[in-house]
Amino acid sequence: MDFLAPVHAIDSWQQRHRAPALLVATIKKFGDDQAGNLAVTVAFYAFFSVFPLLLVFVTVLGYVLAGDPSLMHSVSHSVLAKFPQIGNTISNQRLKGDAPALIIGILLSLWSGSAVMNAMSTALEQIWEIPRTERANFFQKRLRAILLLVLFGVMFAVAAGASGVVSGGLGGSGLKFGGYAASLLLNFSLYLAAFHFLCEEPPGWRQLMPGAAVAAVPLTILESIGGVYVHHVSHSDSAYANFGLVLGILAWLHIITQISLYCAEFNTVLAGRRWPRSLFSQPFEQPDQALPLGAAAPAHARTRAESTVTGTAPEETDKRADPVTSRRSHPS
Repeated sequence: MDFLAPVHAIDSWQQRHRAPALLVATIKKFGDDQAGNLAVTVAFYAFFSVFPLLLVFVTVLGYVLAGDPSLMHSVSHSVLAKFPQIGNTISNQRLKGDAPALIIGILLSLWSGSAVMNAMSTALEQIWEIPRTERANFFQKRLRAILLLVLFGVMFAVAAGASGVVSGGLGGSGLKFGGYAASLLLNFSLYLAAFHFLCEEPPGWRQLMPGAAVAAVPLTILESIGGVYVHHVSHSDSAYANFGLVLGILAWLHIITQISLYCAEFNTVLAGRRWPRSLFSQPFEQPDQALPLGAAAPAHARTRAESTVTGTAPEETDKRADPVTSRRSHPS
């Protein structure tokens, strides 16, 4: 008796249907690229960058709160007071501005933030199979990372702020719908820009849209959930609130990173025709129609990859892209 017969039947079914075949192929390629390890690296640097940002925020807050007891009282009941050591300083009203701390915080924020950008860039280049010889050098990556850090930071802050407003219960149904729509659009733009500019050999914009559209939805949901969670923690008197806040931030960052890389893999599966794949296939085993990715893809292969996303007939696209092949296939 074949106990795996039901599994083989499910495997055969998923290979015949587009949606489950794309899902299985994306998961398989995620494992082939060891994207889970890449996601851990990105999440670690993102978590590490939170604390230099807190140092900058707290130092600036010390200047703002100077001589304002009412504002100091309001901050003492916010989520910031739940952080270890920072909460004690705020509650004792000993918070003050410090120029050296501000400078150190800004420098550490730029360093850790650029590390996040570089880790994500490395992950995307590995996912798109960009050869190491084709990637940017150390200084080019650092400069690009700092510039993109500012751009993405502003976009993410605006999108998270829009979700935070509606998740906090402010405004009516119209304002909530508008806030979610604006956050969704901004998150889509954020992913589209990140997938394009963080890759040394960026694919076409059309090839990046499916993954960006898919990733924007869970990110918008997680931003709203994060706002509700932070609001709950800030009003909790439990002794475990500090641990809950720190662990919540770590889990939140890791989930977002995993989703981002899964959606990047989804783009490569579509662009490279890396589906369908069997549940029992060996690692790196690709279907017959698979196309090369990144810098290894010739011009006609890239055009055919775009036709997979846009729905254009691949045979016609190949003939337009490669006139030599077209002449050979239709001799005079």
